[in-house]
Amino acid sequence: MNFWGLWNLSFGFFGVQIAYALQSANISRIFSTLGADPHSLSFFWILPPLMGMIVQPLVGIYSDRTWTRWGRRIPYLFLGAAVAVAVMCLLPNAGSLQLDNTTKLWGVMSASMLFGLLMLMLLDTSINMAMQPFKMLVGDMVNERQKKLAYSLQSFLCNAGSIVGFIFPYLFTCIGIKNTAPDGVVPNSVIYSFYIGALILILCVIYTTIKVREWEPATYKAYNEEPATGAQDDEPSPGIFKLLCNAPSAFWTIGVVQFFCWAAFLFMWTYTNGTVAANAFDTPVEGGKLITKSLQYQEAGNWVGILYAVQALGSVVWAMMIPRIKDTKMGYSLSLVLGGIGFVSLYFIHDPYVLFLSFILIGCAWAATLAYPFTLLTNALTGKGHMGTYLGLFNCTICLPQIVAAVLGSAILAILPSASNGTPNEPMMLVLAGIMLFLGAFAVRLVKAQG
Repeated sequence: MNFWGLWNLSFGFFGVQIAYALQSANISRIFSTLGADPHSLSFFWILPPLMGMIVQPLVGIYSDRTWTRWGRRIPYLFLGAAVAVAVMCLLPNAGSLQLDNTTKLWGVMSASMLFGLLMLMLLDTSINMAMQPFKMLVGDMVNERQKKLAYSLQSFLCNAGSIVGFIFPYLFTCIGIKNTAPDGVVPNSVIYSFYIGALILILCVIYTTIKVREWEPATYKAYNEEPATGAQDDEPSPGIFKLLCNAPSAFWTIGVVQFFCWAAFLFMWTYTNGTVAANAFDTPVEGGKLITKSLQYQEAGNWVGILYAVQALGSVVWAMMIPRIKDTKMGYSLSLVLGGIGFVSLYFIHDPYVLFLSFILIGCAWAATLAYPFTLLTNALTGKGHMGTYLGLFNCTICLPQIVAAVLGSAILAILPSASNGTPNEPMMLVLAGIMLFLGAFAVRLVKAQG
């Protein structure tokens, strides 16, 4: 393919990643605003990886068997994006809806919070449905020689979309949109960010559906030198258990590294907002909790978006350095060590601008987490068939560690001593994230790298 053919394969990922960035940067902020306790905040993060672990393998399995006039992957991509757009317009309004919040479910969850939780489940289901086909399109239609470039372009669009999504609330605040709201209501700066993100998402996906023409079964078979699975095949597709038994060793060894990396990033998404609000913005405290309706807390929420954008920029720069590191395992390990240093430093830094250095280092680990696993895995899968199914199953190495971290996060936070201001010790959770990346760097030794 020429450059623009590769570009078009992944361009819709830009819009999908804006949606994902808005979710990552604002979910803790939204649910804290709705009244979630910091000790239970990690439980709200169980849904995104749980839905990903369910949805992405199903998308892989069924899209492997799908052949339509619009392609095999694109129908799932478009359906997922359409649902995501609708949900993005509803989720940030959870606190503004006329709901009965006097009776709390299980004594802790208001109607607004329950509605928000339902919307979060639908949002992550649809984002996962829209995201996975892009990885599969590259696996289907790009040869081994060009895969590195194709996934690099996908990584660039991923980080570019992240930057846009992360800075939206900050930009809207700068142009005068209100960044505070009554108690329990999400500010307009966040609500409008989700609206604009939804618009960009659907436009990008429409562009991809117009520009990309997937191959028909015969062409797919010719270029991949393997049977094209689908309704036209006489032989039944092997079950998931058999495919896992026949998976290359890279599938499992990279999965070990993935466990530590994605658990660390789950802690980042969950506890960065509280850490920055307490350490760098002197957010007032009442009853052992940060006052979420305060100006300081909402300013910290905007600043977290800026920090995540800095992380994405650091990731782009480091992604350009990765191909220059000839020893693949050394590059993978070094990147994770740098990210671990960045996480640990968050405990000690109280200046909002010095935090940029921490997130640049975290961006190095993020770049490695995006670049190395899928490149190594898709090369190991070449000629084995069932590319979509394997990639969907491999997504469990992303989702499962996040579920484990979300389940254990509240228990770990509860046993930590309180921070100096009397609030839960969220900064220490980021130190733990750094330790996990150090362990991931050590686990890279288990991977048999190809070059």
